[in-house]
Amino acid sequence: MIYAIGFAAQLFFSARILVQWIASERAKKVLSPSLFWVFSLLGSYLLFIYGWLRNDFSIMLGQFIAYYIYIWNLQEKGLWKRVYRFVRIVLFLTPLLAIYFVLKDASGFVHSVFLNENIPLGLLLFGSAGQIIFTLRFVYQFFYSYKRHESTLPIVFWLLSLLGSGIIICYGIFRQDPVLILGQSFGFVAYLRNILLSRKKADSKIAKQ
Repeated sequence: MIYAIGFAAQLFFSARILVQWIASERAKKVLSPSLFWVFSLLGSYLLFIYGWLRNDFSIMLGQFIAYYIYIWNLQEKGLWKRVYRFVRIVLFLTPLLAIYFVLKDASGFVHSVFLNENIPLGLLLFGSAGQIIFTLRFVYQFFYSYKRHESTLPIVFWLLSLLGSGIIICYGIFRQDPVLILGQSFGFVAYLRNILLSRKKADSKIAKQ
C-alpha cells in the first residue's frame, strides 16, 4: 500500500515531465505548461505522504520546500482559484498539519527518522543533499519567474534537476527504493533535452545580436 502511494506520486511526476517535454518539442523551446504544475502539486502531495509513512526525512524535506512554489505557479497560471475551495484548503494545510504532528512528538520523530537503523545518518544526509539540490531548482525557478512576472523554466532549473536527480537515484539504490529509482530515472533524458533546447535558444539570440 505504501509503495502504491509512492508509485502514484512518481506517475504524476513522470506525467509532468512528459507533458512539458512534448509541449517544448512542438514549440522548439522550453515551455512551462499548466499541467506541469498541476501534476507537480499532486505528485508532491502523495510523495510527502509516502515519505512520512516510510519515515524518510529526506523525501519529506524535499517535497515541503517545493510544495508551495507549485501553488504559486498555479496562481500565476490562473488555475489555483479555479480549484474548489475545500480542496484548496486541504491541499494548503496538509503539510502544515504534518509538521504540527511531527513537532507534537518531536522526540519520537527524531528517534524514528534520525536514529533509524535502516537509514544510517550519513546516507540520510546524502539523500537529503540530493533532495535539497533537486528542490532548490524550484526555489531558483520561483525567483527567476517572480522577477519576470511569468511562470518559466530556465536552464539552471534543468541543470539542478540533473544533478539532484543523479544523487537521489544513488540514494534510492542504497535504500533499495524502487519508487525513487524509477521515478528519477524517467526524467533524466527530458532534463538533458531541455538543457539542449535552452542552449539552442540562447545561441540563437546571440547569433541575432
